[in-house]
Amino acid sequence: MPLRIAPAGKRLRIVKIASSERTKKHLESLGVTVDSELEILSRCGDSTICKVKESRLAFDTDVSNSIFVA
Repeated sequence: MPLRIAPAGKRLRIVKIASSERTKKHLESLGVTVDSELEILSRCGDSTICKVKESRLAFDTDVSNSIFVA
């Protein structure tokens, strides 16, 4: 399921990132890679706020729709 509709408060594993190579490289530099884990902390407007490792990241609608989690 896309990150945008995933339930908040659960640890989720990234199974696919369906975006451009440029965006994938940027996400990789932030620690967002296939098989990594994240937790959705909240949603604020069009942003999805997640905890990745020890960082908090906010993803806009386009990016959160391109990250698939299980």
